Amino acid sequence: MGTSDQPSRLSRRTFLGAAGATAALSSLTWTPAFRVTPAEADTAAPPSFPSGISVYQQAWSNWSGEIVLSPQWTCAPATPADVVTLANWAHAQGWKIRAKGMGHGWSPLLEPSGATGNILLVDTTQHLTAVTVNSGSPASVTAQAGITMLNLLTALENSGYGLIHTPAPGDLSLGGVLAIDGHGSAVPATGETLTTGHTFGSVSNLVTSLTAVVWDSTQSAYVLKTFQRSDPDIAAFLVHLGRAFVTEATLRVGANVRLRCQSTYTTNVGTLFAPPASAGSSSFASLVNKSGRVETIWFPFTTVPWLKVWTVTPSKPLFSKENDSPFPFTFADSVSTQESALIADIVGGDVSVTPTFENLEMSIVGSGLIVTGTWDIWGWAKNSQLYVRPTTLQVTANGYAILCARSDVQRVVSEFYTYLNNALTTYQNRGQYPMNGPWEVRVTGLDNAADCGVSGAVQPLLSALRPRPDQPAWDTAVWMDLLTIPGTPQSQQFYRETEQWVLSNYTGSYAAVRPEWSKGWAYSGTAAWADPTILGTTVPAAYRTGQPSGSNWDTALSILDKYDPSRIYSNTFLDGLLP
Repeated sequence: MGTSDQPSRLSRRTFLGAAGATAALSSLTWTPAFRVTPAEADTAAPPSFPSGISVYQQAWSNWSGEIVLSPQWTCAPATPADVVTLANWAHAQGWKIRAKGMGHGWSPLLEPSGATGNILLVDTTQHLTAVTVNSGSPASVTAQAGITMLNLLTALENSGYGLIHTPAPGDLSLGGVLAIDGHGSAVPATGETLTTGHTFGSVSNLVTSLTAVVWDSTQSAYVLKTFQRSDPDIAAFLVHLGRAFVTEATLRVGANVRLRCQSTYTTNVGTLFAPPASAGSSSFASLVNKSGRVETIWFPFTTVPWLKVWTVTPSKPLFSKENDSPFPFTFADSVSTQESALIADIVGGDVSVTPTFENLEMSIVGSGLIVTGTWDIWGWAKNSQLYVRPTTLQVTANGYAILCARSDVQRVVSEFYTYLNNALTTYQNRGQYPMNGPWEVRVTGLDNAADCGVSGAVQPLLSALRPRPDQPAWDTAVWMDLLTIPGTPQSQQFYRETEQWVLSNYTGSYAAVRPEWSKGWAYSGTAAWADPTILGTTVPAAYRTGQPSGSNWDTALSILDKYDPSRIYSNTFLDGLLP
């Protein structure tokens, strides 16, 4: 994913025309690859731009194609020192600079769609990609922010290290993952103890130190500063939502493991998400207890979900297929002719084909697992943890983390399934289908700061996985995502109704809700990230409630402002969310 430079130059008319269009759902890459130099541009180049750093115009869109910037001034610094130069230039000229990774996100943390003004995108993925694995005890990895997770995990694997869980796309930048508390799906199985160098929390929780370009009041300039995990100020940088520019991070890592990944599509969805009182050995919580690593992908209007269960397995099981490379589920990597036709119908307004589309999607999973022989695979961890490619169907998604006690996981998923099934049936009875993608469920632990092995380590203040001191029994987060094709009729109304239900259902001493930063939330009924009450009250409250007065949402905002008082690392959306 991301930008792949092309030597041939497109005309300005082609550039402007393509830039104004939403990325195609079946596009092989959603980030436009062409450039326009200052000499060719219709608008004035950034004034007094630093010499030695090339600047160009380039259109950009996010994963789902819902956020489009065109044309946008962009550059690719070669070194962290270049970022310092850019920061001081932006401060002097009244510009904003936005750290850009791979763009595989949904929310407007980089920029809202159509943003204008003095904005410079700073592409970290072209040059800020160095990585060094520091073997020994304890082991760690030091990597620059632009490295992809695929390359980072490959470097770790080659040295005998890995992560317990990781986001599914390999083409995420490390900087992007840290900015939004990226995660996969893993909690300790029954009887499992955490091994040194690992965490069941977010990737951010592994950080032992990081370097960022920050304002130094004594020098009246932006400088490089390295923060240690025991420094209280690092707490705001570990998950910063784009309000900082991190150039490098060192993460604690542990020994790599072999995982057996078993995919099935035979468990009835009602059995998997049964109420706790009737849940048996095939329930979601039971599977989590057995392996600790579970993900479900259920397409509404089908009877069985795609169920993935990963188990730590040192030796290859007799009937497992050895898997020595990532992205094993090739059947999910492209959009078929049948899928394209049904998508066209849905986008064109014929939503009645939604059940047919959903069943087609599930049939592709079932047949694909058989044809590719990937229903039971075994290999190094990353080779089954990474399974989303740029060519996977690009959809929009909402996302929430439900914090709860491990003993309440089945209740959490069962209540959500019951709500979702009933809500979609109500819509269907009206001839409406607001959701045409799957419901995805993952589960992780929380961010226990001690996992990183640094004495006095502080917690990431803005991580959805930050523990609640007032609820010590809460040790788990259940992640819920609902996917649909952008522009589906009634989808915005449905997302708002779902969000309001989630917020009202998971409350009190039972559970709490935090947004999944990279996904959709704060639904107004016509748009995401647009409900003023959720943005201004609900979300901040989720990071204040139960936390010490000097270590909460307000603390994070104060620290970020301290190190960027001119807010060169902000945008109009963040100015509202993080005032």
